Amino acid sequence: MQALPGGFIRLDEDLPAAAARVLAERAGLPSAQVHLEQLQTYGYPDRDPTRRAVSVAYLALAPDLPAPDTPQMSWQPVSALTQMAFDHERILTDGVERARSKLEYTSLGAAFCRDEFTVAELRRVYEIVWGAPLDPRNFHRKVTGARNFLVETGEVTASGGGRPAQLYRRGSAVLLHPPMLRPSVIRSARSVDRPATPRQRSQGDDPHLT
Repeated sequence: MQALPGGFIRLDEDLPAAAARVLAERAGLPSAQVHLEQLQTYGYPDRDPTRRAVSVAYLALAPDLPAPDTPQMSWQPVSALTQMAFDHERILTDGVERARSKLEYTSLGAAFCRDEFTVAELRRVYEIVWGAPLDPRNFHRKVTGARNFLVETGEVTASGGGRPAQLYRRGSAVLLHPPMLRPSVIRSARSVDRPATPRQRSQGDDPHLT
């Protein structure tokens, strides 16, 4: 059985500092450029059968992460995490949904591409995170139409027998306008007529981060 990594908060730490420390210690990422944000607090009475436990979960997003140097830790595809300890499956589900929704209204997806990339490469990021194929023409229209999301470099990909593709880089936009809606969100809106890794448990009763 697998579990999400976590640790206890120190008396002299605030929550963001504790989350960053736990990520660095458990996942071996002391200097990686990671987007870290608070996900949710989990504190219902029966979440841990052995004691009263409150967990503050954080979501970390970053491309090209190195393998953890701790033997008990590993990066795993979400689809492979089918049996998890305690309520960690619920926390994982909430984290995946947050990540998917962030691609709808922020430019985060472009952070997972090279400095210069094609729209097809960006589309593949969205397809992987959203878990659904996207129409190439519709996607191209939306991302190039979003204000300051993509900037043309004036260069194209080298021809490998196919048609060269325009290269872009990430623009200055943080929030997307208009937003990119997932296929499931679009279908739902139309129907109503409106728009990872194991960790070792520590002993004690202090609130801990997951």
